[in-house]
Amino acid sequence: MAPQKRRNDQALSDGKFLQLPLFPDAVSLVRISPLCNMWRYYDLSIQQDLFGGALLIRRWGRIGAPGKVRHDLFPDAGAAANQLAVIFRKKLKRGYIVRP
Repeated sequence: MAPQKRRNDQALSDGKFLQLPLFPDAVSLVRISPLCNMWRYYDLSIQQDLFGGALLIRRWGRIGAPGKVRHDLFPDAGAAANQLAVIFRKKLKRGYIVRP
């Protein structure tokens, strides 16, 4: 009997599952639907700032276009990683997949 697929498992095209690090500091997502003319990307990354805090940098837009950028300041990298995980889960629910 094949193992049952859980809701949050991300299967790759070869049937293997994608394993993300426990606390990722960067994630790149895409959402492609040619029927709807939808070619989107969403990038998340965490970087240290000069004052001991952390920045969550979000880049999004249409693939092939410059898109938009947003910087969110957090007191430490842990808080930024928590917010990255929240946004990551929301994007997976909306149909984004991790860029291979």
